[in-house]
Amino acid sequence: MNRQHPKSLKRVRWLSLRDPEEVAQRACAHVLRCAARAVNERGRFRLVLAGGSTPASTYQRLARAAADWHHWQIYFSDERCLPPDNADRNSRMAQQTWLDRVTIPAENIHIIAAENEPEQGARAYASQVAAALPFDLVLLGLGDDGHTASLFPDQKHPASELVHAVRNAPKPPPERITLSIAALSRSREVLFLVTGRDKRDAVAAWQAGACLPAARIGPDAVVTVLLDADADPSKPF
Repeated sequence: MNRQHPKSLKRVRWLSLRDPEEVAQRACAHVLRCAARAVNERGRFRLVLAGGSTPASTYQRLARAAADWHHWQIYFSDERCLPPDNADRNSRMAQQTWLDRVTIPAENIHIIAAENEPEQGARAYASQVAAALPFDLVLLGLGDDGHTASLFPDQKHPASELVHAVRNAPKPPPERITLSIAALSRSREVLFLVTGRDKRDAVAAWQAGACLPAARIGPDAVVTVLLDADADPSKPF
């Protein structure tokens, strides 16, 4: 098994929390704190959203929060190549739980055009990502195989790309579009949200130094991982 350099583990801050609700609570507070700082210092907040089911509770909390929404710029870490109104789209989940409930201007929400061919959608989104870098905060999840966004173990992509077309994802649907490790790493902060017993092996492998896609995200700032007790391999079942 490939191992990552020990220095890359030192920049990861692991926070073990009680349950998914505490993870969502801490994540929401972290996002709002980063947003306030970014708007105060730079006049805008550039946030990359995680997909999947884990961040939904965080997004629901954000929908009830007060923030300077007009200065937020929203991007997506990845998207499934499905029709725009499909319930399995990451953008659709974020819209239903949060984005449609607050006053972020529509032009500030940068949705991936994943209903087209993956290569076409990736090229179109790459220009938006290039204009946004560096991000202020990237939210990510962790799959049971160690993937994050739609970056899966043992898949290879051109290192020069900011956005990759994915045609053979091991989880359905096989066609996806994802930000690259290079793009996700160009952020002032990265926050992983990890919940559930099915993530324990992936967390243990990451902590042991396995070169998983999630472990390769490497911005200059510290990576923070919020774990619930079920996902924490140091906790008893």
